[in-house]
Amino acid sequence: MPNIVLIEDEPGIADFVDRGLRARGFDVRVAFDGDLGLELALGENVDLVLLDLMLPGRDGLEVLAELAARRPELPVIVLTARGELEDRVSGLNAGAVDYVVKPFALSELEARIRAQLRASRQTPATVLRRGGIELDLLTRSVACHGEPVRLTNTEFDLLAHLMSHPGQVLTRQQILRAVWGYDHDPATNVVDVYIGYLRRKLAVDGHPVPIRTVRSRGYRLEDA
Repeated sequence: MPNIVLIEDEPGIADFVDRGLRARGFDVRVAFDGDLGLELALGENVDLVLLDLMLPGRDGLEVLAELAARRPELPVIVLTARGELEDRVSGLNAGAVDYVVKPFALSELEARIRAQLRASRQTPATVLRRGGIELDLLTRSVACHGEPVRLTNTEFDLLAHLMSHPGQVLTRQQILRAVWGYDHDPATNVVDVYIGYLRRKLAVDGHPVPIRTVRSRGYRLEDA
């Protein structure tokens, strides 16, 4: 069931869209202002955002800019009464994937949502989020519980490999092969050394580091 966040301050429109999409098999969470809407959109398990531009609190363009910066892979469809070309261009340039002008037919909105969900599934994820860690494969940046973390290239590659296999026990040999390109070297402890480096750098504000040692087997990154 796709998870949709609807950010719309007009109760009548919000109720119309909410009930209509639920009847069509979507799970919908509704926010009536930009601040709560942004909080919901940045939460877990969100597949798409429907966003009005005229909102109390943060306006729609502010929310859109924040989502584009922090969740660039998350598709956002703008719903608004602003139909002028300049407004449509502003929304698309700010990061929206589509633009629907009110009033609209629910069947059209559903078709646009499903088209964007299909497109997002076909696009490989470039941002990994696991255990409070966010890793951007394009910019090679890392944040842990919102705090930026500076990693060396090898540390980044090791963390990316662990985060690509959440909950899976990876042996030292598997990690050596994936990160360092070694087939087998029983004499080296380089994996353990770099795991230690990562744990120290990811220890932010007392939060537990999600890299677990599995005795006699290897390491696992917890997905919780």
